Amino acid sequence: MAAAAATTPNSLLLRRPAAPKPASAAASPLRLPTRAARISCAAVATPAQSSSSPAAAAADRGVYNFAAGPATLPLSVLQRAQAELVDYRGSGMSIMEMSHRGKEFDAAIKKAEADLRALLAVPDTHEVLFLQGGATSQFAAAPLNLCASPSDPADFVVSGSWSDKAFKEAKKFSAASVAWSGKDGKYTSLPPFDAIEQNPEARFLHICSNETIHGVEFKDYPEPKNKSGILVADMSSNFCSKPVDVSRFGLIYAGAQKNVGPSGVTIAIVRKDLVGSAQPITPVMLDYKTHADNASLYNTPPCFAIYICGLVFEDLLAQGGLAEVEKKNAHKAGILYDAIDASGGYYICPVEKSVRSLMNVPFTLAKGGDFEKQFIAEAAKEGMVQLKGHRSVGGVRASIYNAMPLAGVEKLVAFMKDFQARNP
Repeated sequence: MAAAAATTPNSLLLRRPAAPKPASAAASPLRLPTRAARISCAAVATPAQSSSSPAAAAADRGVYNFAAGPATLPLSVLQRAQAELVDYRGSGMSIMEMSHRGKEFDAAIKKAEADLRALLAVPDTHEVLFLQGGATSQFAAAPLNLCASPSDPADFVVSGSWSDKAFKEAKKFSAASVAWSGKDGKYTSLPPFDAIEQNPEARFLHICSNETIHGVEFKDYPEPKNKSGILVADMSSNFCSKPVDVSRFGLIYAGAQKNVGPSGVTIAIVRKDLVGSAQPITPVMLDYKTHADNASLYNTPPCFAIYICGLVFEDLLAQGGLAEVEKKNAHKAGILYDAIDASGGYYICPVEKSVRSLMNVPFTLAKGGDFEKQFIAEAAKEGMVQLKGHRSVGGVRASIYNAMPLAGVEKLVAFMKDFQARNP
């Protein structure tokens, strides 16, 4: 596909897919069966039955969604969820209606956990928890669970907006301090690991592995110098985008709505020996022991979101696992960064090349804000949506998570070249 795209004129790449023909006026109206009837979804193609490529399926929807989150999901996952929505695997119920204590959902959440463990090679030393409250709730949960009291120190690498928020929240429940900050450099770089001023008495070292807003990503991880050897990572925007040695971390947490599911579910992978020592003030829903002891079913979990995550995990395994997924992500990001760097300064990515994110690509136009607004508006008309940079930094941001097809990136690059040619 990449070779074909290279020889295709930009105007052809930019052509929007034809809208589907309207149904015949003589066609009978759709009539849904009553709930008493058993509903069969056998006529709906499953991912294995579909002959469409992911790129073709995405194009059929009319848009490529470059949103930072909630973000695009694999079409095969959406199609399978559609097929199972009304009658989940012969149960006569939607999974959205089922009791979270029932055998059907119990099987679904266990399968999701097993597949996630397989994807990341999660060792038996770690719990996998399906939580609520977003990664933002973990900004408080981490110090509450890992610090014995609010006077315990904790180290933070502040590499962007999200790690800064995590640090500020942790100060309420620990003696958090900044071990390194990229603020003076406008969060466009990451530190040499020996430049991180760690406190050996700190309970943990916290990083954000990928800053969604500023587009900086750790390619390796610092070694914690605290006595317990605890490294904590907010992996929300590059979770399951590449292999990770989970054994190096005391805690990994991530909102699902970037790479592995819809909004509503937060995943935490926590070392078992760190569970059960939360501060007395810890709310029950922020205590990891609450969820570990109840297999993530202490209260009603976000059932549908967890089910979708499970389908995404199956899809990632079917692609060959995270090593193969990482290759695809690196290829997509390389195409986009190459286009920026080859534009002669027309497009500018401020991030140091060695730490550029494979997931979130921020850039500006040298001609300024009005041209950026025009760029974003014209791109949307061509079916490339959600390219506006975060409100705190402006510019343009293309989030190219796992489910973004290569064709979407190729179309964006073609548009960038065309826009530059028309607006020199």
